[in-house]
Parts: sequence; structure tokens; C-alpha cells
Amino acid sequence: MKEDPGYYDYWPYFKRPKITWPNGAKLAFWLAPNIEFYELNPPPNPQRKPWPQATPAVAGYSIRDYGNRVGHQRQMALLDKYGIRGSISLSTALCDHHPEIISQCSERNWEFFSHGIYNTRYTYGMSEAQEREMIRDSIDTIHRHTGQKCAGYLAPALSHSDNTIDLFAEVGSELFGDDAGFYTCDLFHDDQPTPIHTRSGKEFVSVPYSLEMNDTIAYVVNKIEPRRYGQQLKDCFDRLYAEGSESGTVMCIPTHNYQVSCPHRMKAFEEALEYITGHSDVWVTTGREIAEYYREHYLASSKDAILNVQGGL
Repeated sequence: MKEDPGYYDYWPYFKRPKITWPNGAKLAFWLAPNIEFYELNPPPNPQRKPWPQATPAVAGYSIRDYGNRVGHQRQMALLDKYGIRGSISLSTALCDHHPEIISQCSERNWEFFSHGIYNTRYTYGMSEAQEREMIRDSIDTIHRHTGQKCAGYLAPALSHSDNTIDLFAEVGSELFGDDAGFYTCDLFHDDQPTPIHTRSGKEFVSVPYSLEMNDTIAYVVNKIEPRRYGQQLKDCFDRLYAEGSESGTVMCIPTHNYQVSCPHRMKAFEEALEYITGHSDVWVTTGREIAEYYREHYLASSKDAILNVQGGL
């Protein structure tokens, strides 16, 4: 990784041009279910082991299988209840392994964006040509199974390379033109969308995707209990909603159907969703719709504002 890959410019958070979301909303809220497929015995990667347990990693594999068998149905029903369309961070192998899940989400007009092919096959160690082919395969698979021109990308298991954003922008354009390949979730640097540099010059946006609100980070890394996670979601919303009075913000909850959808965790999650969607001036939307709206209404003025800031330094 380069010392500074140069994806974006420094741009102070306050005193930016004001963002107003559709219908005057202060906050754009999107929920990103990571619907993933893990292999029990994946090909080895010299830079990262897929499982912390010894092989065969039956415990790790089976809880993730639980997510696709049970947890997905539970989470999908909850999102239906609160009128939330998921933006699926999809391991595209799922299209072949569990096509029924793809059909259920397509029927609800959920968004599908690429999370690679398997969540046990990483970008680490790939050549640029290999990563390009992996990205192409994942975008093409989403289109063949859903008809959607994939707009967004999150590297499998967050295994981002120096080339990932450029390759995704280029492959999306090659396959489907400007309707595809124009936003990333792999950068965690802001609470508003921001312009991203690409070597092709394609217009490209970073859409906020929160690691801090990610259920795996909460439960596995930070080891907090469900009710604390639920309160954390509410606290995050309250701050972003208040700041959205000045300029529109984005809140994302990334979930995993083998984490938040376990029975003992669902109550706190539901209470948080009820709280968030119960507020006025919230645009309940998808990652793609946020990126499209920002690209159409604010991308050009944001680039100008950044140039003005740089000129004043």
C-alpha cells in the first residue's frame, strides 16, 4: 500500500456547501446487509488465513450457514416491517449457492452491490489482471441474476488493494457505461459522500459505510452486548440527525445475518430501527440512490469547493 494512495483530498467537515436530501431530509439512512458465502476449505492465501480455527473450521462455517438459512429470513422480515430496502453487500457466489435469497431480495427491489465472489478469497496477493477479472465476474454475475447494473463495491473481507477503486470504475464502465461502477464503501473517512479520484477520470463517489456501526465490529471486535449496540445506533443517529440540520449527513448500518439476526440480538436492533425510522426528515434509501443523488446534485460543486479550500491554504 502506498503511503498516501491519493483517493481523495483533505476537506474540512464544516463550512462545506450545504447538502439537502430529497424532500428536505436532514439525514440519508441506508442499511447494508452483508450476505456472504464462506468456503469451508478455501484456497490458501499467504497473507491471511480464512479461519482462526483449525481445519475444518466447522464452528465458523456453520454459524455463517445459519445466517443464510435462518438469519436472513429474520432480518428480511424486520426490514419489511419498517419499510427499509436493503443494499446488499453480496458475495456473488451466493447467486449459485442460494438463488432463493437472491429472488426474495429482488422481489423487494433491494439493491445488490459487489462484495467479491467468496468472502474467503481475498484481494491480497492478486495481480492487477486477477483482481480486474474477479471484479468483472462479480459485476457480471449480479447483472445476470438480478438485471441490476452494479453501482457499488466493497472489497471481499475488506481486502482492498491500491488498484481496487480504479479497477471497479473501469470495469463498470466497460460493461455498462456510467450506470455502473461509480461508488465505493471501502473508505471510512467521512459522514457525507465525497468525490473520489480515479485514474480513468470517471466520476466516482465514496458513500459513508460505518465500521463503528457494523455489527461484527460491535460484537466480535468491541465485544459489546446487544442493548449497548442498540443504544450506540441511536446515539450515532442523534448526532448525525442534529448535524444534518446544517448539511445533510449519511448513516449506514452494515449488518451480517449471522450476527445481528441471532434471536438474543434482534430486540435491540429492532428498537433502533423503530427509533430511526420514526423520525421525520429522514430519507430511508439505498447506497446507490445516495450516490446517484449526490453525483447529480453535489459532485461538481463539491469539487469546486475543494479547489477553493486548497487555493486558500
